[in-house]
Amino acid sequence: MDLQRPQAPEPYSLLPEVPSLEVTSSDFADGQPLDARHAADREELSPQLSWSGAPEGTRSYAVSCFDPDAPTPAGFWHWTVLNIPADCTSLGTDAGAEGGGNLPEGAFMLSADTGAKAWAGMAPPAGDRPHRYVFAVHALDTEDLGLDNSATPTVAAFTMLFQTVARGTITGTYQITED
Repeated sequence: MDLQRPQAPEPYSLLPEVPSLEVTSSDFADGQPLDARHAADREELSPQLSWSGAPEGTRSYAVSCFDPDAPTPAGFWHWTVLNIPADCTSLGTDAGAEGGGNLPEGAFMLSADTGAKAWAGMAPPAGDRPHRYVFAVHALDTEDLGLDNSATPTVAAFTMLFQTVARGTITGTYQITED
């Protein structure tokens, strides 16, 4: 199958501007490939993330990972975590383990587009161009978005839009080459 198609825009560039957070990772550098241990067919560990620079009035955080390069009209949500306390400024490697036991108290995950309430590791089609995995940290002006773990990542993204006081992203790439 020919997967040639235009490249989707960076998704957060299409939203209203907000102040920036600095987002880093000890597992990958912005714009660089993610290690295969984060992939669906390997260890499937969510990468470590840290953030700083939240404005006064930040009451909680949300973290998400979106692949705008998935060959679907709507991209692919790999991870969404809500209700991260305002005093938390990092998530360790494998924070996205199923069950949420590696998350800060009170935080919870929504179902990824795979259906799992966990980090859904990268799994682009073999032979497709490198996919971008955009990890976003959203500083929110509320402790509770009024959503529970039955919400979809898209509903959460829409709801967060109106509560976001700052946002930062870091993007990793991943590609499966054909043998």
